[in-house]
Amino acid sequence: MLLGMMTLLFLVSCEEVDPPPDPAPAPAAWASVAAGGEHTVAIRPDRTLWAWGDNWAGQLGDGTTTVRHLPVRIGTATNWAFVAAGESHTVAIRTDGTLWAWGNNGVGQLGDGTTTNRLSPVQIGTATNWAFVRAGRWHTLAIRTDGTLWVWGWNVSGQLGDGTTTNRLSPVRIGTATNWASVDAGWRHTVAIRTDGTLWAWGSNWAGQLGDGTTIAKNSPARIGTAMNWELVSAGMNYTVAIRTDRTLWAWGDNPSGQLGDGTIINRLSPVRIGTDANWTSVSAGEHHSVAIRTDGTLWAWGSNSTGQLGDGTTTDRLSPVRIGTATNWASVSAGDYHTVAIRTDGTLWAWGNNVLGQLGDGTITGRLSPVLVR
Repeated sequence: MLLGMMTLLFLVSCEEVDPPPDPAPAPAAWASVAAGGEHTVAIRPDRTLWAWGDNWAGQLGDGTTTVRHLPVRIGTATNWAFVAAGESHTVAIRTDGTLWAWGNNGVGQLGDGTTTNRLSPVQIGTATNWAFVRAGRWHTLAIRTDGTLWVWGWNVSGQLGDGTTTNRLSPVRIGTATNWASVDAGWRHTVAIRTDGTLWAWGSNWAGQLGDGTTIAKNSPARIGTAMNWELVSAGMNYTVAIRTDRTLWAWGDNPSGQLGDGTIINRLSPVRIGTDANWTSVSAGEHHSVAIRTDGTLWAWGSNSTGQLGDGTTTDRLSPVRIGTATNWASVSAGDYHTVAIRTDGTLWAWGNNVLGQLGDGTITGRLSPVLVR
């Protein structure tokens, strides 16, 4: 009997047992991310460049026009410093100060002197002092280290600010000012801040997106109001959101989905303060929705939510900022047309909203109503 029991125990101990499942892969660390129309681009701490989503015009930069549902590394360079995504083109700056662009180039938005789409990054000009770049729907804006502002691409409404409505295939300098600090591009309008804290805008103004109290388009930079404490500005499709140095939040322009966040769907021709809080640290305007982070690391969103781009678990539009989840470690956020991407202080990347072309980067084409981790 004892021998039989020992034999049984031996046989049981020798049975093949399934090994425990492999742990989920650790999420990659990300340094910065930008949401385009239906694609996303990001930089990792090692300065490598990654992209995913729609790629019909080569906006991912991987040398193909193949849609990607997961992040793919772009080239072999390890010196990418800054990247921005437009509707269907991408622009970036390397640590050596050179400027690069790729994707759709139908109206010269790449700035390489042609209207030829590019499937891989191409250097724009020979300058090595580019400091900041932003991509709109079909136009691009950049600032050099000397504080000069340069623009190129689509100009039907004067959104380039060069005093004309002529498209530009290569960068042209705007005015003589040498104190431009930041700039952002909407659909057909542009907004910028100078180092003295003044706010400027130009281009289409049918919904008051310039904020000058009128609906008259401007083809040259026009100063907006008299305030000299503007710190950050972001341009949506036909509206604008901004933060002042006192951490107050302001918005103006088109508002049919509540993207201004003032509790109404009324267009505003001049900046209106959003709420009474004075703890906003960053804000990003998408096509019809806005997302922002407060100094306590909480994430907030408002406006159109037809594809879950707000991330609150619903598809209900919000006319005022609503808090997204309970996390208190959000570091940066970027709004695309109908999707949103954000990074937490631990370097993890999250995405939500429309995903029909894989722009969330989670390996599926399933839309997400709440933030999902991009591994």
